[in-house]
Amino acid sequence: MSLLTLLPFIVLIGAMFLMTRSAKKKQQQAADMRNQMQPGSGIRTIGGMYATVKEVNEDTVLVDAGPGVDLLFAKNAIGAVLTDDEYNRIVHGIEHDLKSDADIVPDDASSLTATDDSAADAPADDKAVDLGKKDAADEPADEAAEAKTDAEPKKTDGDSEAK
Repeated sequence: MSLLTLLPFIVLIGAMFLMTRSAKKKQQQAADMRNQMQPGSGIRTIGGMYATVKEVNEDTVLVDAGPGVDLLFAKNAIGAVLTDDEYNRIVHGIEHDLKSDADIVPDDASSLTATDDSAADAPADDKAVDLGKKDAADEPADEAAEAKTDAEPKKTDGDSEAK
């Protein structure tokens, strides 16, 4: 056999070796990450649920998903162990921004409903707003419309007195 006929098989075997090697490296990193979990760590499961670790066992992890909600997961169901800052940012919406200490949203709505002084000094218009609707008493009686309705035949339920 020639070396040229074996070359495609050698390349294919080499590619398979490199792919399995990188997959094993990723699996090893994930296992190390799961072994570094400790109570109080924030985690994300492979299903996308965020929780706090309460207890770590050999193959399972007990997590606190909310007040009074404890869930038991297999260790391999943990997708990522998050840093405290990242967990607080995602779950609680707490940003560690030291640039501004001012509240973005006010505690009360008084600042949102306050009017400017210039608007308060302007005279208020107490006129009724015309919404395009007319009352029946405001419209003049249209005799042509009444004559038209009298000329139309009236519908009955099929009983007639004519024989």
